[in-house]
Amino acid sequence: MTNPSPIWVTGVGLVSAAGEGRDAHRAAMLAGAAPALDDATYAPFAIHPGPALELDRQIPKKGDQRQMEPWQRLGTYAAGLALDDAGARGLVAEMDLIVAAGGGERDMALDESVVAALGHLPPAEAATKLNEMLASGLRPTLFLAQLSNLLAGNISIVHGVTGASRTFMGEEQAGADAVRVAAARLAEGRGQAALVGGAFVAARWDLMILYHAGGLMRRAPGWAPVFDRGAAPGAIPGTLGAFLVLETAEAARVRGARGLARIRGVACEQARRDGADGSAAAAARAFARLDLPAGRLAVISGATGVAGPVQAERDFLAGLGRPVALRAAGNRLGWGAEATFPGSVALAALALADGVLPAAMGDGEAAFDGPLTDILVTGFAGWRGEALAHLQAIPAEDQP
Repeated sequence: MTNPSPIWVTGVGLVSAAGEGRDAHRAAMLAGAAPALDDATYAPFAIHPGPALELDRQIPKKGDQRQMEPWQRLGTYAAGLALDDAGARGLVAEMDLIVAAGGGERDMALDESVVAALGHLPPAEAATKLNEMLASGLRPTLFLAQLSNLLAGNISIVHGVTGASRTFMGEEQAGADAVRVAAARLAEGRGQAALVGGAFVAARWDLMILYHAGGLMRRAPGWAPVFDRGAAPGAIPGTLGAFLVLETAEAARVRGARGLARIRGVACEQARRDGADGSAAAAARAFARLDLPAGRLAVISGATGVAGPVQAERDFLAGLGRPVALRAAGNRLGWGAEATFPGSVALAALALADGVLPAAMGDGEAAFDGPLTDILVTGFAGWRGEALAHLQAIPAEDQP
């Protein structure tokens, strides 16, 4: 690419167990305390629950609120926070929208009623009863699930974001590719602003069962820092809405918007993780496409806490041959699946804007002193996918 346009993060919209908005998450980054934890409701699994939201602040129409399930409300709310944080409401008519989404959202109440009603019936009667319940219980067109692209649709309806729209699926990798594609499109001159991110609701037992079957969930009471879970490895899911407003530096300056940080590059890989093609090697290939300065490296990691990917990340960082100050985004946010990478980028942008790396938590995170000018964001997914992003502080003379 010839002379790509610099890309700035001009707004972040975060909702997590730490609270909502920029100030709540800045406070959480400076503190060394664990986020809110619920290890009783879904025992033996723990989650980081989200805060209660005043939905009217970002989704003013009650009809819009009613037709959304929790995941869509959370994502639409966080997207609105990002727009407000960037002061970008006037840009939405031509703003691109890229959403990282899971496989939709089930109507849990209907699922539970179907299971309860059919459990004691013989197969022939159960089939008839199932058809009756689906015919009367399903909303039109949803087929027991809220389709993945409905989040983007609701953001467009509620906030008026009507530029090019894409929805990516695929857990953490979807979030990383969403950020990568959004930044690349702007750098190539195919737009001046983009809204990108995702959302994840942790309080869903159906997902916990699936993630447990895949070996991702931590089975232990209480909390431990992400890089100190050797005795009981695994992810602690956290309800997370994470959206970013990205703009070309030129467009931001024209409207007088200050940038939080510059995105210098995003690189994604996907290893088979079969021994011959491991995560550490894949991340090293991605790192070679970035241009970080020599010396000590500040890292904000999207690590899940799952033993294999955590070790792969340690191996990758050790292979760089430089001192590393590591910080797990999950220590503040929990594991947010599709929202994890945008959430990690948001924390990195806030850290660079303030010039302060989040406080260390646990033995796996070393102290950091000196100027904070560059951050490497890592994303070693629980199952598959490796992603890196290089964020850089914006010099005062480059700001409007």
